[in-house]
Amino acid sequence: MSLADRLVDRSLAERHEAYAAEVRQILEAAYRVVARTGHLDPPVRSILAEAGLSNPAFYRHFKSKDELLLVMLDEGRRGLAEYLDRRTAAVTGTSAEAGDRRVAEWVRGVLAQATDPDAALRTRPFVVEVERLHSRFPEEQAESERRLVDQLAVLLGDRGEWAGTVYALVFGELARHLRSESPPSPEDVERTVRFVLAGIVAEPVGRGSDRTPPEVAS
Repeated sequence: MSLADRLVDRSLAERHEAYAAEVRQILEAAYRVVARTGHLDPPVRSILAEAGLSNPAFYRHFKSKDELLLVMLDEGRRGLAEYLDRRTAAVTGTSAEAGDRRVAEWVRGVLAQATDPDAALRTRPFVVEVERLHSRFPEEQAESERRLVDQLAVLLGDRGEWAGTVYALVFGELARHLRSESPPSPEDVERTVRFVLAGIVAEPVGRGSDRTPPEVAS
């Protein structure tokens, strides 16, 4: 590679780093505005004022505010999936009981989005207005939800057919607490854990199961 080529590569790398930092700055500002106002659709001018940036900086990276919301949704779901991966990976063992404890940690991790004040502020608009997101971005919303359902299906193993049902139940509980701004108590969380574990040991209609729901330590 010539010296000129190296200089070009260095310039491109520096620009990429600067642009990546600018995108992150806009995203974090948008999350703060959404958390502070509770609205999923804040004005671009409010986001830019929070970020200390100009209109050209915004439209250099985003075609529209809708595109920004899509990126925020994707970032949030990816971050949640990574957080749940870390929680469940901390559970060791290969037994069925260990599998149940991983599922329990997944449930606790989801509901932690309502118990942690900062997480609740950032999460509430996206969970409370989920139907609006489905309406505006059906494919993208479905894809982001599928990521979490697939993650849960892996944890459930041969009971993976329950993943969609468990997802709907747990996120319904999360939405209920976020809408009412009433964080679930530890007892509320463990009650949901027990309900999920009791449900997934049952076989689908027409088949019986003699498996007893396990006791899962928090």
